[in-house]
Amino acid sequence: MSMNNQGRPSAPSETAITSERATFTGNKALAMEEPLLFEIGRMDVCGVDLDEAEDFAPALGSHARKAVPDLPALTEPETMRHYVRLSSKNYAIDAGLYPLGSCTMKHNPRLNEKMARLPGFGDVHPLQPLSTVTGAVELIGELAHWLVTMTGMSAVAMSPKAGAHGELCGMMAIKAAHQAAGRDPKIVLVPESAHGTNPATAALLGYKVVSIEAREDGTVDPAAVKARIKEHEGDIAGIMLTNPNTCGLFERDIIAIAEAIHAADGYFYCDGANFNAIVGKARPGDLGVDAMHINLHKTFSTPHGGGGPGAGPVVLSERLAPFAPLPFLRKGEGGIEWVETDAELKDGEQPFGRMTAFHGQMGMYVRALAYMKSHGADGLKQASEDAVLNANYVRVGLQDLMSLPFGQRWCMHEVLFDDSFLKETGVTTLDFAKAMIDEGYHPMTMYFPLVVHGAMLIEPTESESRSSLDLFIATMRDLVMSAQKGETDRFKGAPFHAPRGRLDETRAARNPVLKWERPAATAVQPQAAE
Repeated sequence: MSMNNQGRPSAPSETAITSERATFTGNKALAMEEPLLFEIGRMDVCGVDLDEAEDFAPALGSHARKAVPDLPALTEPETMRHYVRLSSKNYAIDAGLYPLGSCTMKHNPRLNEKMARLPGFGDVHPLQPLSTVTGAVELIGELAHWLVTMTGMSAVAMSPKAGAHGELCGMMAIKAAHQAAGRDPKIVLVPESAHGTNPATAALLGYKVVSIEAREDGTVDPAAVKARIKEHEGDIAGIMLTNPNTCGLFERDIIAIAEAIHAADGYFYCDGANFNAIVGKARPGDLGVDAMHINLHKTFSTPHGGGGPGAGPVVLSERLAPFAPLPFLRKGEGGIEWVETDAELKDGEQPFGRMTAFHGQMGMYVRALAYMKSHGADGLKQASEDAVLNANYVRVGLQDLMSLPFGQRWCMHEVLFDDSFLKETGVTTLDFAKAMIDEGYHPMTMYFPLVVHGAMLIEPTESESRSSLDLFIATMRDLVMSAQKGETDRFKGAPFHAPRGRLDETRAARNPVLKWERPAATAVQPQAAE
């Protein structure tokens, strides 16, 4: 796959301060400085009062700790204040528009949170006896039903934890299907507009990745797919294609591509990260897709980030359904049956193994089903339509000042610009994104997809009102005009108003500081355990 050859500035710029007036605490009103827990806590005391332990015989033997834990001691108010102060430094979807392309950072209705915290959902434990979680199992079964219905597929594996994990599940099912048929193809086709996890997943499973270039309009040409199939005749395992793709465009020839792959005895894996654009409008199963992951934490609310919980169920076509991993749910005469082991399998069921120890992320399941049921079929369709409408509203509002790499054509749920409009301004794509932070916006996705130089990918989602989009568009226009007028001081060294200024990102990546070391002058030696 082609690589973007535009580097990122590695030298930090001087950051201007918003006020010359110093304060005794270092705080500036509600913009509070907050040290690390290890810097504000004491190591020689405990933050709570504990009774002296009675004599006991430890059972850990040589594994018993030789010294007290090197942990800071804080009271409950100190701990709460620490995390609340840190949280105020974060940007969040509840604070403003979050334009990350290909990430679907949409509003998470509070009804979903209320449902996820209900007893029996919020406190369920994976090691509980199955007889005590029948309600949770029923909810998983109903969610699975609607996922299969919305996608037009035959089965769904619920256990994958997120998108990349779902990709692995789908591709493992494809590999198992080939093996069951006595085949061992080595090639997986991946368009250059695909998510980076696609080729990584294929390579992890031992496949050779063969790239397919995008045509001038940003989509995949069936002729290019057929040419690759002919080059590697008899050795095509399948294709991994994103639709809508990461250029924000619908692959209009997807059915022809699927037919070509199937004619070569391959399988069609569709990356479902952008499903939010087509829910209720198009069913992947009708388009020839054999496997597709669904990011519940994106399409069906709960914006992701910070390594938090996710869920990536994988829907499977009739040809791949027998290879769904354990554990899975099966409709039986007495209702939903939980299939946990090989001993419980019926004829035709050939799971490739298991993806994870436990079935999935219960909180994500509850939130997703609450989102579906509160919207209904018509509401989910409208959400998709509104997401596409909002993206095109942004496109039209900016297309006279910002450059569109594939021309002024309709996009789907996200609009892709490139940095051509910054040429000869002295302002880089990174400078522009950093200046957005000063205006109170999280930057859009930058330098991705790689098929476009200096990419700026914006996805407003359906959550934003017209007034919200109007302010965002006006802000972007002001930034563009400022750059083109040569006002580089606004961009070089930005952000100026964030809690921290511009970082040397290259140096941070090459020489990360992974562990905090207490300064020697203030070090407190932990007392040895008696």
